[in-house]
Amino acid sequence: MNSVALALSEARRQGVNRLDAQLLLAHRLGRSRSWLIAHDDACLDSATEQAFRHDIEQRRAGVPVAYLVGTREFHGLQLAVTPAVLVPRPETELLVDWALELLTPNPAPRVADLGTGSGAIALALAHRRPDALVVASDCDAQSLAVAQGNGRSLGLAVQFECGSWWEALPGRRFDLVLSNPPYVAADDPHLAALENEPRHALTPGGDGLAALRAIIDGAPEHLLDGAWLLLEHGHEQGPAVRAMLDRCGFIGVQTRRDLAGLERCTGGCWRVGGGSPCAHSGSRATGTISA
Repeated sequence: MNSVALALSEARRQGVNRLDAQLLLAHRLGRSRSWLIAHDDACLDSATEQAFRHDIEQRRAGVPVAYLVGTREFHGLQLAVTPAVLVPRPETELLVDWALELLTPNPAPRVADLGTGSGAIALALAHRRPDALVVASDCDAQSLAVAQGNGRSLGLAVQFECGSWWEALPGRRFDLVLSNPPYVAADDPHLAALENEPRHALTPGGDGLAALRAIIDGAPEHLLDGAWLLLEHGHEQGPAVRAMLDRCGFIGVQTRRDLAGLERCTGGCWRVGGGSPCAHSGSRATGTISA
């Protein structure tokens, strides 16, 4: 039988980085990473060794660690994830942090998360703002089931609705709406490395802007006066998203950068009566700010 140290060494020899291998082995043993480090001479039984080898093969094939262990941490919450949903990324926490800043002076705000996937954004907001009414939507029933399961296991009150973008929320208006929609262009070479995650959650096809356009164009009918719309997007899409928000009549349009210094989230404020929705061509305050 191999020891912990030998199993991890073999995984690294096969091209799996040490952190991933530790997470996979810790999951199989029901132990923490710190336990592995302190007990690297511990022997693995044959069943655990075989299961770990299978995990390493899957990881080498590009399967995300989160799918293999079944969970992912996001904004301090442990979420269940399956191949039905996109693995939550650390960059998306920027969207949640921005939303929390904007909601600070607002008692009992009404918030919507469009395209919720695992429920990460909506549940993080509900956790930090238990006074908020949080609604989360997704057009995919399997994704919604994962999100609902996370809500139940975490004991967080979020309303889940099934439907595509605004179609899931007819006649409803909110103080803040945020979304991490699919935004990867169909010809983006990075898609190949993401083939194990649901394609519909990664790309809307074409130039990658279709979902962002649909959300921005439909937003005025669902935003209260002074409400904000916050959107995650690709690092090269900031100018396009700012231009769309500007044309739609949003004010104070701005972009925040992630820890890598890349433009990652853009938002704007909606003022009722501020102009014809999605028809403005005049200049408005736009710009970028760092996270």
